[in-house]
Amino acid sequence: MSAGPESESSIVNESKAPDEKDVKAAVEGRYAAIARGQLKSCCSSTPSASDLYNIATAQGYTAAERAELPEGADLGLGCGDPTGTADLQPGQTVLDLGSGAGVDCFLAARRVGPSGFVIGVDMTDEMLAKARSNAQRGGFTNVEFREGDIENLPVESATVDRVISNCVINLAPDKARVFAEVYRVLRAGGVVTVSDIVSIGPIPPEVRRDMERWAGCTAGALEKSAYLSTVRAAGFRDVEILKEVPYEYLRTETYALASLTLRAVK
Repeated sequence: MSAGPESESSIVNESKAPDEKDVKAAVEGRYAAIARGQLKSCCSSTPSASDLYNIATAQGYTAAERAELPEGADLGLGCGDPTGTADLQPGQTVLDLGSGAGVDCFLAARRVGPSGFVIGVDMTDEMLAKARSNAQRGGFTNVEFREGDIENLPVESATVDRVISNCVINLAPDKARVFAEVYRVLRAGGVVTVSDIVSIGPIPPEVRRDMERWAGCTAGALEKSAYLSTVRAAGFRDVEILKEVPYEYLRTETYALASLTLRAVK
């Protein structure tokens, strides 16, 4: 998540909307660098101490949850704790969109137990390698990491009980396609629980065209009402906001950003 304004030099040609390939290249490049240890976070600048407290509050992981994780699994890239509110039960199959180094997959794996199964999907080779290494070191045998795009999931239709995602869908150029894919892979009665970044007020076109801010989870954020409408348009019912945390340090004269955790049922 981006934590401050970037320089004007980072803004892509303002005469056109961002190209899907440019967005994905920027996102993949940022997260590959994080996985290699070349960047400490997805943020473009360093938040203050109070801002970091705000981020931690939005993320919501408990000390007990963190103790369950292999070292290096939690890179601090989330904006909530969708796993903690996903009502995971033993024996379920869970899918994590944008699984990164594996943090939410490993938390889910503990909850579904040896009779359950967790699939993590990520498009970044370096993150997949890190996640697979973490799984081996942590002894997780009920987790599989697959290379893929969340707009075209490498998962069979109607095979998943729960879908989770943590601060990832905002990075996708086509959010409607993402939620259509989530609907496809869920079994009837299945539930999606996601934490994501939304905007309160319209994000200006010049920010939308900024690839640094796309990779930093700000430029691609949908307005809150549009986000909820996109979920419903995919076919989901009982769309419920579980938690909303505003990021006051990202507020501008025209828009603000917030972490939103929501739940919806197929």
